Amino acid sequence: MAVELRVPEVGESITEVVIAAWHKTEGQAVQVDETVAELETDKATLELPAPVAGVLSKTLKAQGETAKVGEVIALIEAAAGPALPEAGLGSPETATAPAAVHSIPEAASSTFAGPPRVMPAAARLLAERGIPAREVEPTGPGGRMLKEDVLRHAPTPSQPPPPAQPPGKAVAGPHVAGAPAVHPGQAPAALPPPAMEQVVPMSPIRRRIAERLVEAQHNAALLTSFNEVDMSQVIALRREHQDAFRERFGVKLGFMSFFVKAVIEALKLVPQANAEVRGTDIVYKNYYDIGIAVGGGKGLVVPVLRHADRLSFAEVELAIADFAARGKVNKIDLSELKGGTFTISNGGVYGSLLSTPIVNPPQSAVLGLHVIQDRAVVCDGQVVVRPMMYVALTYDHRLIDGRESVAFLTRVKELIEEPARMLLEM
Repeated sequence: MAVELRVPEVGESITEVVIAAWHKTEGQAVQVDETVAELETDKATLELPAPVAGVLSKTLKAQGETAKVGEVIALIEAAAGPALPEAGLGSPETATAPAAVHSIPEAASSTFAGPPRVMPAAARLLAERGIPAREVEPTGPGGRMLKEDVLRHAPTPSQPPPPAQPPGKAVAGPHVAGAPAVHPGQAPAALPPPAMEQVVPMSPIRRRIAERLVEAQHNAALLTSFNEVDMSQVIALRREHQDAFRERFGVKLGFMSFFVKAVIEALKLVPQANAEVRGTDIVYKNYYDIGIAVGGGKGLVVPVLRHADRLSFAEVELAIADFAARGKVNKIDLSELKGGTFTISNGGVYGSLLSTPIVNPPQSAVLGLHVIQDRAVVCDGQVVVRPMMYVALTYDHRLIDGRESVAFLTRVKELIEEPARMLLEM
């Protein structure tokens, strides 16, 4: 009996998905809850499990095609008895004969003898570098090959060095495979020019990012204020307590937890930065759900720290580390990307010295952090070298005036330069 594999409901307001990858091909056996395909939305990448055990008899959508929520994308011929083994798919006789199957634990599946499940980002990198998938060892869950696996792989030279030419035999230039031979005294034949353009479709998440950025520019009056922060005290605190912090909590003490705490205090001082415009009303929010921008495998995502004012430094650092790790493999849940009352974006990890971040609608402000650099500053009448960071607050001028934006940044500056204020609530 054929069982339909449909695109499930994947989140509020999402009506279509892109088939990012098929993990099974027609004629291959599938187990119950085994991943058959990967679906990409404008917010995250999801795995589509098999509802029954059997054989994937037909795929109705190719990789890269779009499908509507509820649409049938494949058919699975349900097995009458135990699930079919992967090894017996070479011929029709073995494909229809039921056999005993021993389940493979998830942790051990990365050593499975069959072909690795290549994630889309890894597939693109393999194609760019011309590396066969069989040469790369997958380390992802379920035997998946990740982009990081390809990056760790060092490709061997594809061709041996050319043999030495005998004396008196001149060579007009390096020989290219497929090009006509060049004889002494003969001009080399012109090679076809390389492709100057490459056209690839935008991923759903990239399209969504583009839409939201344009929406923010069109629907809000955005301005940016700047300040600079002396990071000396925070750096000294991290240096003094880093080892004990890591030993106790299992995570590094980073800079982001200090800024999350400082931002919450600044939001209490300037509640407009924690509000949103809703029609002709201003909605003030008495809770602090702070979005943390992290680079994902498919683009920038902004998971949210719920009720960040109730979290300790360690809880903030653990949550951010978890977001960063899952963001790289597109495992952040859709529910974790919704909401948020304010966003922090740290371009400093990429070396950005100064930027103007864009507000994430319907929020009214975003704080941009930047690289820390030693600079000459005047302190108590003396020119000294201090580790300085520029900070930028982009805000919606419909809610926040210049005075409030400066007050916000000044409060963040005070708390970072004197971290004890956060404990004393001064």
